Amino acid sequence: MTSPYDYKDLQRRMEGAVNAFKHDLATLRTGRASANLLDPIMVTAYGSPMPISQVGTISVPEPRMISVAVWDKSLVGAVDRAIRESNLGFNPIVDGTTLRIPLPELNEERRKELVKIAHQYAENARIAARHVRRDGMDGLKKLEKDGELGQDEVRSRSDQVQKLTDDTIATIDSLLTEKEAEIMHV
Repeated sequence: MTSPYDYKDLQRRMEGAVNAFKHDLATLRTGRASANLLDPIMVTAYGSPMPISQVGTISVPEPRMISVAVWDKSLVGAVDRAIRESNLGFNPIVDGTTLRIPLPELNEERRKELVKIAHQYAENARIAARHVRRDGMDGLKKLEKDGELGQDEVRSRSDQVQKLTDDTIATIDSLLTEKEAEIMHV
């Protein structure tokens, strides 16, 4: 039977929360082109939805341009449509089997909207970290109740879990501050 308290598992889950947050931040547009901006867009190809990266090669030839070289010519229209309908504000230019996506300048209102979205992603990551902390604390209480750990050991490990949580939340806040500065930089 596995122990109700596994510090390595808590660390792994905290890192998972930070990595998920990093991935969410990578999908936010900052004014600079990035292939990650197209990650959330799904294309209906061969009867099922799939990410753009599975129907073509995504590259960034210029700082404000994304290029998608679609492998199957019959999917160019579907990729174009998916990008236009994605609510990301992209307007692709079709050139044979390649779509060029120029990134327009972000206006102040859109920048503030993106910062709000980044804050929401950060809050979701903090909540995930707190859930991991709660699971760790519950495991420690169960071990104490079952008599497997003494009060001093439980207190020591509780402090360890709290420090892990504080460090994780500090990392999340630091990433948020960096992304906010990147978004607001004109």
